[in-house]
Amino acid sequence: MSAEKLITDHIDIWTSAIKAKSSSGRGSSKKRELYGIKKLRELILELAVRGKLVPQDPTDEPASVLLERIAVEKAQLVKDKEIPKTKPLPAISPDEIPDDLPAGWSMVRLGEIVTKMGSGSTPRGGQKAYVDDGVIFLRSQNVWNEGVRLDDVAYISDEVHQKMSNTKVLPGDVLLNITGASLGRTTIFPSDFVEANVNQHVTIIRLIELEMNKFVHLGLMSPMVQKLVWGRQVGMAIEGLSKKVLEQFEFPIPPINEQHHIVAKVDELMALCDQLELQTEASLDAHQVLVETLLATLTNSQDAAELMANWARISEHFDTLFTTEQSIDQLKQTILQLAVMGKLVPQYPNDEPAAKLLERIAEEKAQLVKEKKIKKQKALPPIAEDEKPFELPKGWEWCRFNDAIDVRDGTHDSPKDAIGSDTFPLVTSKNFIDGKIDFDSARQISSEDHYEIAKRSQVDRLDILFSMIGGNIGNQVIVEDERAFSIKNVALFKYYNVEYTYPYFVFLFTQNLAKDLQHKAIGGAQPFVSLGTLRNLTFALPPVNEQKRIVLKTNQLMNICEQLRQSLRDSQQTQLQLTDAIVEQVV
Repeated sequence: MSAEKLITDHIDIWTSAIKAKSSSGRGSSKKRELYGIKKLRELILELAVRGKLVPQDPTDEPASVLLERIAVEKAQLVKDKEIPKTKPLPAISPDEIPDDLPAGWSMVRLGEIVTKMGSGSTPRGGQKAYVDDGVIFLRSQNVWNEGVRLDDVAYISDEVHQKMSNTKVLPGDVLLNITGASLGRTTIFPSDFVEANVNQHVTIIRLIELEMNKFVHLGLMSPMVQKLVWGRQVGMAIEGLSKKVLEQFEFPIPPINEQHHIVAKVDELMALCDQLELQTEASLDAHQVLVETLLATLTNSQDAAELMANWARISEHFDTLFTTEQSIDQLKQTILQLAVMGKLVPQYPNDEPAAKLLERIAEEKAQLVKEKKIKKQKALPPIAEDEKPFELPKGWEWCRFNDAIDVRDGTHDSPKDAIGSDTFPLVTSKNFIDGKIDFDSARQISSEDHYEIAKRSQVDRLDILFSMIGGNIGNQVIVEDERAFSIKNVALFKYYNVEYTYPYFVFLFTQNLAKDLQHKAIGGAQPFVSLGTLRNLTFALPPVNEQKRIVLKTNQLMNICEQLRQSLRDSQQTQLQLTDAIVEQVV
């Protein structure tokens, strides 16, 4: 099967095998990985170094003759003292030669075909030797398979450059990262840069036959050689490839004419992959815009009848609309918005209106102040019209969040760690894992410190903990555990009376807050949302019976979302397995 046919026959699999990224990588804000196209690129490189990408031409001069010429040239360079004499490398043994090595190809130790192989060094003084403009000083973050990146490049003076003659890079040199997470990334130093230096994390591979550099470069990127790179690294604290290990890499060498044909074919096929990638990304982005537009019709519905019509229209196409993690997340967010806007369930005229709830909450609050269980707080300002983001359903009322919910915070001090049986967990937002509190990861503090904190911030079951400091502002949990514990650097939402504010409805409201509060955070390295900001939030309060109906409906819809997500993941897993199976079959 030709490489082009391999791509076109399985194009649906290459473009539909998509993986969610655990974290977005440098240079990309995408939360997805086009796994199928990534595997296709790897397959192209693997076929290239195995001689299966272009046909062999029996009239080509065999690689063995090319290697003999290289050996003669290297010996002459040593004789002329242009390069140092090196110890002979072990001969390639029969078991190191692949059974399917094409006719005219040879295996060679990488060190046999170079005039230079070695890493650079850091200039004396380290970063203090860097200058604003001068000779380019390349580090591992500048070396990428696609080329040299200069967005984070350093410079050294010409004087320092001349002193570091052994680390000079010349046009055509192949560069290889030999340590750390970027181990194995490789590029060719371009001719338009003239000269540069590298540090100790980058190795220079300077070939005797310069026109072999493009094939050697794609060979280094291939899964075959990457397995050697990652399999033969040394060192415990940091991965690394020594010169001694690298120069003994067994490397397949085709005839020089075939090398040129392979490089040209790889370039052609990688361009096809680029097109597939662009088309797939554009299709996914267009799909997301469509999802967002249709979901916006739900939140913009003027009445219940229009909402039901819009929902019916979307629900008919669930299988085609919600086919990505991002679209399902957007659906869940829309459901939350509809819930807190009162558009998810109908209003019942017999429900006691929220205005009555607020009156009773105010009475309850006054009694707690009288009994000195809470401190009297300043009256919050009335809600202006421009603070009301939507029109309230009948029976609902706008209020400040602190008028309905007792907003407190935990300690900001740092109690000392304690050990023993009489200790209590000190929970921060770092202990919020998947919507639950991970008590095992929490610090333990003494009972004295715990009781001191609990005087103002006692946590009870169904209270809500809300992250108000750092990069995870808006993360929250509803407390389901009966155990006693203390909190630090998180807001605590308590109820004046759970008969008036249903905890799980309040939790829906807090889940809808995260994005808005990120924009309201203040501070530099450690942004935070103040307690005053939380207390002043506008809160749409429904009748208590409607609060419960909203939570019930929301849970039903969220279960549908999770079923969609599981179905999607099962489908994606199948696509990933199909992709791997095709690759294994071809190789």
